[in-house]
Amino acid sequence: QQNELNSFLWTIKREPPSYFFGTIHVPYTRVWDFIPENSKKAFQQSHIVYFELDLTDPYTISALTSCQLLPQGENLQDVLPHDIYSRLKRHLDYVKLMMPSWMTPDQRGKGLYADYLFNAIAGNWERKRPVWVMLMVNSLTEVDIKSRGVPVLDLYLAQEAERLRKQTGAVEKVEEQCHPLNGLNFSQV
Repeated sequence: QQNELNSFLWTIKREPPSYFFGTIHVPYTRVWDFIPENSKKAFQQSHIVYFELDLTDPYTISALTSCQLLPQGENLQDVLPHDIYSRLKRHLDYVKLMMPSWMTPDQRGKGLYADYLFNAIAGNWERKRPVWVMLMVNSLTEVDIKSRGVPVLDLYLAQEAERLRKQTGAVEKVEEQCHPLNGLNFSQV
């Protein structure tokens, strides 16, 4: 039952009330039907919505992309052991080969091409830091490829907030997410 689901919604008792909602970074269509009505109602009734990051801001996306890169002049081949780098390259070649068969007719109907999608996800991979390559590889599965083009829950809610003309903001800066990940040493990654 909808009313029995854990809502991941906390209420801050004040006037008017404030809410804190925990999201997950997956295509919203995977979780939307499981988000209880109290959470959806709180979002609809809100006037101001804050997100982890402002994923609608081009600067945020640009800064996220930049923070993933190795220092100037370094390549992944320089920092990974040769056997891991070779396995990674073979795996990415396999993904690129399989991607056309992983795409849905709906994606193709929207003009998405496998090469474009591969480059959007894995482009410039040889310049990325190992931790970001690991996260990228984890998202290069058939299930994840089939849901490309569907915004993750955070982005979907941000787009809805903009569409509904709600005031929006972010509680974190890109650096607050990038520096801890970039600070992991190779054995941790």
